[in-house]
Parts: sequence; structure tokens; C-alpha cells
Amino acid sequence: MSVDGAIVPPERLRYAMREAAEAALSGSDLTRSAAFADELDGVALLAMARILRRHGLFRHDGDRHGTQEVLDAVKAAPRHRRVVRRWLAALVREGMLTRTDDGRFSGLAAADGEALDRAAQKVREAGRALGHGPEMARFLLDAIGHLPELLRDEIALQALLFPDGTMDTADSTYRENTVSRYVNAMAAAALREAAAQWGRRGPLRILEVGAGVGGTTIDMLPALAPHAERAEDGTSRIEYLFTDVSRFFLVSGRERLGDRPWIRYRLLDVNGDMAAQGYGPGSADVIVCANVLHNARHIGRVLSGLRGLLTPGGLLVVIETGREHYQIMTSMEFLMSPGPDDPDRDFEDFRRGLDRIFLTRAEWLRELAAAGFAPTVCLPGPDGPQARLGQYVFAATAPA
Repeated sequence: MSVDGAIVPPERLRYAMREAAEAALSGSDLTRSAAFADELDGVALLAMARILRRHGLFRHDGDRHGTQEVLDAVKAAPRHRRVVRRWLAALVREGMLTRTDDGRFSGLAAADGEALDRAAQKVREAGRALGHGPEMARFLLDAIGHLPELLRDEIALQALLFPDGTMDTADSTYRENTVSRYVNAMAAAALREAAAQWGRRGPLRILEVGAGVGGTTIDMLPALAPHAERAEDGTSRIEYLFTDVSRFFLVSGRERLGDRPWIRYRLLDVNGDMAAQGYGPGSADVIVCANVLHNARHIGRVLSGLRGLLTPGGLLVVIETGREHYQIMTSMEFLMSPGPDDPDRDFEDFRRGLDRIFLTRAEWLRELAAAGFAPTVCLPGPDGPQARLGQYVFAATAPA
């Protein structure tokens, strides 16, 4: 597929993103960063096993339980049942639980409180050694400590993520860590190139979908600010539309980003009808989606919808998780459960019935191509230490 007329040629995008990635990782020990992620996953697995045992499951050799028996024992709220099913699959995958021929489970690995405490202490030490803010480790461990209440929907994860309404914990989780700095730097580089090479009439129109706490936004704006100066006719050269499905994030985004006349705020549900929400064809030159598209009920349909919003040659920048992180299953995944009014809602694409949320790197590339995007820049590659971090940035061009 031709990329003639692209806002930024793919070769230029790849070079700029690689340069930004190298600068962001300068002085970082990726092996230790990956080891820290493994430590977090290890603690999460122990916590899953510990919760199952605390609810009277797998206490004796030979105990066998079916999925429904497990769900009943932990008293999981209907909308969080998928979380528990994913726990069972993760424990089986990691050899900590056995699935028997009749579909039941047995042989849960030991996970006493002391082992969990020792593992949690290692997480705190690893996080400090890698320069992570203490808030991130505290949040992940707080979530583990409240897993029974989270499963029963007696406490919302937001209460732990935004304690007393502050953003410190969210910032530590979304920005102040090696992985976030790395992927945000690449996204910022892509936008910087788009702004620098913009030669069409009117301002460069950037739409951020699912901006949330603005963790990626804050790191991208410095790349755009030099290009947002007023043109000779008094108009801005940049128009940035910060959107989210939640009004809470629109209000907090406006408070955090300050008074920038070239930034506007609007509601947008990526799973809704774009036109009905006031977003027309060709209304954006660049679209940014940072760790939000895995929530799309049908990935292909949403990607096709986003392509329709882009002007010919427009740019889609996507940050996504490309592997399972078990620590997400004991924390952020509670934000991904269906709503209480539709607790059994499932995905409508190839993930349906599989208790999956995240796509692999290869699946994202396949879905972007199927949605009509031109050959896509994807960093990091499938191998190497960066890939172990599990976060990828895709930069795809709409056909001209």
C-alpha cells in the first residue's frame, strides 16, 4: 500500500522514534527493569494463590474445584468473574495450578503470607533501585491487600489509584517509570515530526482518544508547544483535542494542563458511533491512543472508525501492552471489567469467549493492516530487552 502523501514518511518516523527511545533509556538497565516487571508478576501470582486458599480452596492434597466453585467461594461480583477466570489460566500457565482432564483444577502451589511478604519487600527494593516513585509499588501492593473487597465490588480501584483525589499515585503508575518514559518519548517524537513537517493549510488537528489522567499527554505537549504559536492570521498552528469517556478526566485534564488556548476537551466513547458523537470523517490529522484500545469491544471496527476520522495520509499513534502482565490482573484490570448493568458483556472480536484482553504485537500489526492502514512502524522489535517490557508504540498511516 502506498504511503505517498503521508504527513510523515514511515522511514522518518522510525528514525525519530528510535532516537527518542535511545535517549529515554540512556543510563537505564533494561535487564533490571525487566527483572522488576518479573518481580511484580511473581508477587501477583502469589497473591492470587493466597486469595484462593484464604477462601477455603485447595487446602488439602487432592482437592479439586471447578471454575464455578472457585467463583462462588471468592464471592466474585458478576462483572469481575472474568478476572478470576484469568487468574486460574495464569496460575495454570505458570505451573502453579493443574487443570485436570474433567476441566477442574487441583494442586495449587503453596503461597503462605510470609512468602508473599518477602516477595513484596523485594518489589519495594527493586522499585527504589530503578528509580520508581514509591507510590507505584504502594498502589500495587495496596491493591493486592484489598483483593477480596475488589473482587466483591465492595471497594473501587479508583479509591486506591486516586487517594484523597490526588494524582500522585496515577502519575507514578502512568509516567514516572522506565517503561512509561520510554513509550511516551516515542509517541512525543512522532507528534514532533508531524508538527515539524506539517505543510498543509490550517492547523495540525490532533485528537487524543481515552486521554485519562493525561500521563502520555503531559509528556507529549512539550514536543508540540514550539509549533503552537499563532500564525500570521492569528490562528493557532496546533489544535489538540483531549477526549475521554469520563467527565472526571476532562475536568482533571483541564486543571493539570493549564490554560493553553490550543487545547480543547470533549467526551468521546471509542465504542460508540463517532458521527453521532460529533466526530466527522477527516476531522483529525493525527490520532493518539495510549493504552486504551484494548478496551475496544471490537478492535477491527474501532480501528476502521479511527481511520475514517483521519485525513488522507493522517497518522495514528498507538501505545499498547503486547503481553500478559500478571500484576495488571491484581490491579488495573478491575478498571477493565464490564459495567454492573451488563456484567457478562464480552468482546465482539476474535477475543470473544477466550477471557483475553490484550493483543500480541503480531495481532496489533495484523489488525492495523486489516483496518486499511499503510505499513506500520512498530517499536521495539519482537526480540531484545525492550520487548521484555511488553509495551509497544505503533505509528500507522491512513491511505492517501
